[in-house]
Amino acid sequence: MSFFGSSSSSSSTSPSSERSSSELKNALIEQVRAEAAVANTRTLISKINENCFDRCVTAPGSTLSPGESTCLTTCMEKYANLWNTTSRAYVARVQVESKRMGAGADVMGALGTSE
Repeated sequence: MSFFGSSSSSSSTSPSSERSSSELKNALIEQVRAEAAVANTRTLISKINENCFDRCVTAPGSTLSPGESTCLTTCMEKYANLWNTTSRAYVARVQVESKRMGAGADVMGALGTSE
């Protein structure tokens, strides 16, 4: 009798264990995607606060002046558009590089993109 309760080799896997392995992999990929999205959102908000607030609000008070409000809105829109453009370019570059290196769908799936 083996230590783990079975003396047979486990070289063959049953369809149900392959399915559960696939489900686990998919769940982990989804979790990584969600965590990456949260991290990216936090970074974006932090950068907007750093750059736009410092640039637009010269004398902090209890309310924003109309000029400060307009400045913040414009700055945030520009920063978000720049962020989105940069993100799209990065994902496109990763797709090209992963295809070139033969990494394929596993890498692209982990990034939340489709080929």
